[in-house]
Amino acid sequence: MNKKIKKLIAKKNRSKIICLTAYSKNIASILDKHCDIVLVGDSLGSVLYNYKSTRQVSFKTMIEHSKSVKLGVKKSLMVVDMPFNTYRTSKEALKNAKTIMSKTKCDAVKLEGGRKIYKIIKNLIKSKIPVMGHLGVLPQSAKSFKFKGKKLIERNKILKEAKLLEGAGVFSMVLECVESSLAKLITKEIRIPTIGIGASSNCDGQVLVTDDLTGLNPINVRFIKRYSNLRKIIEVAVINYKKEVKNLNFPKKKHSY
Repeated sequence: MNKKIKKLIAKKNRSKIICLTAYSKNIASILDKHCDIVLVGDSLGSVLYNYKSTRQVSFKTMIEHSKSVKLGVKKSLMVVDMPFNTYRTSKEALKNAKTIMSKTKCDAVKLEGGRKIYKIIKNLIKSKIPVMGHLGVLPQSAKSFKFKGKKLIERNKILKEAKLLEGAGVFSMVLECVESSLAKLITKEIRIPTIGIGASSNCDGQVLVTDDLTGLNPINVRFIKRYSNLRKIIEVAVINYKKEVKNLNFPKKKHSY
């Protein structure tokens, strides 16, 4: 098992796990100093490309962004989302996961789903591909983005699938928009770390989209907290640049050859 993965698993019940998304080298190099996991999420579809769904994100796009991110990651565990329609069968999943691992030099891949992809995940892990699971709201297949775990049937299903994924060998799993008490129960019942997004502080760690927490992406969702206003900071820089160019204060001699 990868040393970084062993280190991550050891954090369960001891230290909260920090995970954020990155789509480029520059952001990744900042996150790498502070995060346990840097996730190249297919959320880049909506954040960078204005896609309506992550289902529109291509395999090639994920590869190219992941290669960029890897240039900025030294210590963190780097995980790459396998995009929609790249793991429909065990054969397809293994071929594409191997390509992701070899071309991006990432540490692991993440797949969305439970029972339906159990055999696919098990085959990947058997083939030495580390896998992170993802339960709750599944953006690649979700028809609605309502939180999960309110109804007893749904709660039991998600809990069973969490145990199923653990049995398949995933080293951790994302719980997205899972009801707080259910997230707490899952975290208690399984021996691997849970990473929450909209799933309360009961999880072993948290993940957010970096563009959301920095205020670069103007989106209002309940589980997001803004820690800065990067849009404003950039705008101020642009205004100052514009002013200096128009007033002939830039470039000065020291900026010229």
